[in-house]
Amino acid sequence: MRYLQLALYHKSENMKVTRTVSELQELVKDLNMRPLGFVPTMGALHKGHISLVTNALSECPLVVVSIYVNPAQFNDKEDLEKYPRPVKKDLALLNKVLKEKDIVFTPDDKEIYPTEDKRVFNFGNLDNVMEALHRPGHFNGVARVVSRLFEIVRPDVAYFGMKDFQQLAVIKELVRQNGSRIRIAGNPIIRESDGLAMSSRNTLLEPELREKASIIYKTISEASEMLPVRDIPEIRKYVKKAIESSGRFSVEYFEIADDRELIPVKKRSDMKNNRRYFGCIAVKAGKIRLIDNIEFPLE
Repeated sequence: MRYLQLALYHKSENMKVTRTVSELQELVKDLNMRPLGFVPTMGALHKGHISLVTNALSECPLVVVSIYVNPAQFNDKEDLEKYPRPVKKDLALLNKVLKEKDIVFTPDDKEIYPTEDKRVFNFGNLDNVMEALHRPGHFNGVARVVSRLFEIVRPDVAYFGMKDFQQLAVIKELVRQNGSRIRIAGNPIIRESDGLAMSSRNTLLEPELREKASIIYKTISEASEMLPVRDIPEIRKYVKKAIESSGRFSVEYFEIADDRELIPVKKRSDMKNNRRYFGCIAVKAGKIRLIDNIEFPLE
């Protein structure tokens, strides 16, 4: 096989690791195994990421995992600089779960963006609420890198976590607009023992704030049980007060929205029986921003 002779090809104990687009595509072509599963990540891997990989392995004979911190989706340069990049640790973790034929793709900026990417996407309401209001340009940057990675990897199934609820909706819309046949698989949120949604940013929390951060999940869980007896304005007030009263936590937004168009509802009577609704929240814990969501069942 040609890929055995490529200079940048790195053979670990199990999986294959490559840095270039051409080498990745040669590997996938030579292996010729379908369906091809793809797990795009920005590294700093945790159990949430591994659950995506495990799900991909259970459905696909060949899996590609990418590790790439995409500068296009950071509207805050300081946030980009602080983003953790423990590449050796990530590879060691993946090496425990991936098979010998599976591939880890670790490109640099030039491989992903050989020329400047000036594309502008239109996702309608998906790009005008919640995260989009607080992170201008974020989802355009996400769409650029995801569409580019899809173009490179050409997967049959791509796996994303539901913690990034709005991102998942945006990617599904991206695939719809492109007429792509890639199946987007949304996977449940994996949580720490105290309920905090697993995130690469959790390691950046000050110890005091990390100890108290379980208040986020605790509060939105309680709020989801209030829907039959309380209307949405009252629920929103409760969430904000409960989280911010714990000290040094600031709620950027809390919205209850449908899972299709992500249109926030203002009152319970606006909710439709044929849709699912989720309470979505963003909280600043000191300098670190955390997001989470939970389903708000109508019954």
